Amino acid sequence: MASHPATWLRPLPQGLFCEPGGFFIDPARAVDRAVITHAHSDHARPGHGHVLAHPDTLALMRARLGETRAGATHQALGWGEAIVQGGVRISLSPAGHVRGSAQVVLDYAGRRVVVSGDYKRQPDPTCDPFIPVRCDVFVTEATFALPVFRFPDPAGEIARVLASLAAEPRRTHLIACYSLGKCQRVIALLRAAGWDGPIHLHRAHEVMCATYEALGVSLGRLVPATEAPAGAIVLAPPGAAGNGWARGQADPVVAVASGWMALRGRARGVEAPLVISDHADWDGLLTTIGETEAPEIWITHGPEDALIHVLAQRGLRGRALRMVGDGEAMEPAAGAA
Repeated sequence: MASHPATWLRPLPQGLFCEPGGFFIDPARAVDRAVITHAHSDHARPGHGHVLAHPDTLALMRARLGETRAGATHQALGWGEAIVQGGVRISLSPAGHVRGSAQVVLDYAGRRVVVSGDYKRQPDPTCDPFIPVRCDVFVTEATFALPVFRFPDPAGEIARVLASLAAEPRRTHLIACYSLGKCQRVIALLRAAGWDGPIHLHRAHEVMCATYEALGVSLGRLVPATEAPAGAIVLAPPGAAGNGWARGQADPVVAVASGWMALRGRARGVEAPLVISDHADWDGLLTTIGETEAPEIWITHGPEDALIHVLAQRGLRGRALRMVGDGEAMEPAAGAA
């Protein structure tokens, strides 16, 4: 007899716990067994005993955290592979968020649950695209789960940077972006737009870019930001772009690449706001939920009320899955989403 997923998958203070399998998904605290969706710091925390993840996520975790802090032991699970733990079949499907990002597919007692982690639906050559998986319960993020969030084509956002650089060639153009995923995506967008010159990196971005290249992602010529001349394109973390470090650049035009730039209040004071996100927007969330054909949607990491309301209109059951750290999704560092 099929057992409802709420009887074997539930939120605990440590994170989302699969009881028969004895593991947590993206736990907020160190645990014995963790399945990690991707290598961002709010999902891949240090100190776990055993870590299961996509091989690229493990590589990025080791680059971020070091070999031992990334988990005492590591187990790689590629696309199309599966293991059984405590009677639970675990497999991974691409999430399209950053390199190695995965949806965790759990099959147990006649039911399938997909825990999406973070995901996006816009194309991104630096990571595998999202693949919808039919399921009984879909656990979705809700970082941008409001109708105001409808993201433009990122190519148009990058075109504005290059147009500004052409108009003001003596000013450094500094793009604030998160070091893992967003940085590499912005580089790929610049290359696709025809920028074949060097791109200068803050030292915080250098390790992640080197890891991406080791994983087969070609990023072109990258140079330390300390060598940036006037008129260069420089990528830096949001914190560095907003402090004294940026003043060392030549009369910088500061751009911020984030989905939060869609909000006028968040973009106020930013000379070049770029609406570029590594998360699904409102339409992307609804499209994805429809493609899973799941009758029940569990919602985490963001505002859930509007999404639950629309799902009810479509005959679907929405449930707010309260997790430790969910409030962080509404107050990120600028450029982190």
